[in-house]
Amino acid sequence: MLFSEFSVYLQRLEKTSSRLEITAILKELFTKTDEKEIKEVVYLSLGILAPNYESILLNLAEKMVLRSVSLAYEKDLVEVSKLYKKYGDCGNTAESLSTVHSSQFTVHDVFEELVEIANDSGEGSQDRKVEKFAELLKSLDSLSVRYVARIPVGKLRLGFSEKTVLDALGAGENEYNIYPDIGHIAMLAKTQKLQNVKPKVGVPVVPMLAQRLNSPSEMIKKMGEVSVEPKFDGLRIFIHFRRKDNFIRIFTRNMNAIDINTFPELSEVGKYINADEVILDTEAVGLDPERQMFVDFQKTVSRRRKHEIEKNSEEIPLQFQVFDVLFVDGKSLMNEEYLKRREELLKVVKNGDLLRIDENAITKDPELIKKLHEKYLKVGLEGVVVKRANGKYVSGRTGWNWVKMKEEEGQQGRLSDTLDCIVMGYFVGRGKRSQFGMGMLLVGVKNNDQVLTLTKIGTGLTEKMLVNLKNRIDKISTKEKPKEYEAQKDLIPDVWAMPKLIVEVTADSISKSTKHSTGLSLRFPRFIKIREDKGVNEATTLKELKDISTM
Repeated sequence: MLFSEFSVYLQRLEKTSSRLEITAILKELFTKTDEKEIKEVVYLSLGILAPNYESILLNLAEKMVLRSVSLAYEKDLVEVSKLYKKYGDCGNTAESLSTVHSSQFTVHDVFEELVEIANDSGEGSQDRKVEKFAELLKSLDSLSVRYVARIPVGKLRLGFSEKTVLDALGAGENEYNIYPDIGHIAMLAKTQKLQNVKPKVGVPVVPMLAQRLNSPSEMIKKMGEVSVEPKFDGLRIFIHFRRKDNFIRIFTRNMNAIDINTFPELSEVGKYINADEVILDTEAVGLDPERQMFVDFQKTVSRRRKHEIEKNSEEIPLQFQVFDVLFVDGKSLMNEEYLKRREELLKVVKNGDLLRIDENAITKDPELIKKLHEKYLKVGLEGVVVKRANGKYVSGRTGWNWVKMKEEEGQQGRLSDTLDCIVMGYFVGRGKRSQFGMGMLLVGVKNNDQVLTLTKIGTGLTEKMLVNLKNRIDKISTKEKPKEYEAQKDLIPDVWAMPKLIVEVTADSISKSTKHSTGLSLRFPRFIKIREDKGVNEATTLKELKDISTM
């Protein structure tokens, strides 16, 4: 497919906000695409070159893209910068300068050029990237330039995500959760092999997440027989191991790969595994060797800092609490009942100082759940996780398969649940906060591909946090409201942000609202922290918000 033809589809997608129409256009595009290019078409329609966990990034910031535009069209950078201020968009800026009306570059040609730019590294690579990107822009027609110039800065502005792509492909979320590479799923859908999808060592699985309840009786009522296990205050880590080439790969809960050197303890993890291939779901917990106790989450997370890893690994050794196994020697266990997976786990993992299987109790007795919760709280843990004994491994926070004990409603004047909200933008500060350029955040929650406003928040933000947040948001700011956002006119922030940053928020309560597009708002909202460990797909959903508000 010629990239110019592909760009016409992108233009049609950009012009519509109707979810049904977007899905229909994508379906038409994918039908017209052959199986050789389907991966590349799907990736580029989402503005990516590979799944996030592969970290194949162009690393061209806006200033570098503008330099490329300047070189491509032989215009002074000052003139290009003025145009950028006018349009607020790299794509429209480049398109306004392009005079090429046709191009023979195919989707494959453009994709290969972009991957080559992304893979360029080492001394002088920034200048080479700018020059190569300029050559690519110069070779494309004006409409194609609009979309290619937006890809490096992550602002394609088409307003859909993987979920809409899956709908257009006729694929289910379940397949994507097992193998979250949208290009691979597109290939399987195109060749009618979706039934063959299964976990693969080296590819992260979308993690299973826990619901919250505060009544052990309600847990038994919803779940039947359960396994009660301790909840650790650590870092969720998935360990992928293959013996034949000593392949070890580590992923966080939001499916980011972590360098093995960050956790040197795992370099010899094969000694503690009775299998040739395995995917383990674990919690990395820091230990205090002197006091013989676990350290808190922040100290455990400090092990991920790039500097002083060796020193930190000595001061904060890690223990990996293993609580599930998803794949063993070519066989997926995700559809097996939990107790069956637990049996397999006991065979696969050698309990010791590095890997330790969580202790558990099988019960139908609410009183035992309560007793164990109090026991674990007393020793400094976070209480219990309760798991349906016959539950399968279901990605996301779906059904009542895993449940965390929820605090009593109203404790310390707050919601029993905190919320993970998407930063939609910010309002310029007034009074004392005017010196920081930011006074309040506008945050929202997900509803499929939409992001709906929930609250403005300023309480809980220190001066240091204001500076940090403003810097973070400015890097993902956009002149126009992202297509997927729904916000009433009196809630338009001074600066819009792309949906990329998650913050944890608490409040006194949730109330009904005619002002916010969720139909709900927070009473006395308070900022807690940035959720570095969570991606946008893990943000609180409208359904979860409604469930919390009715509990």
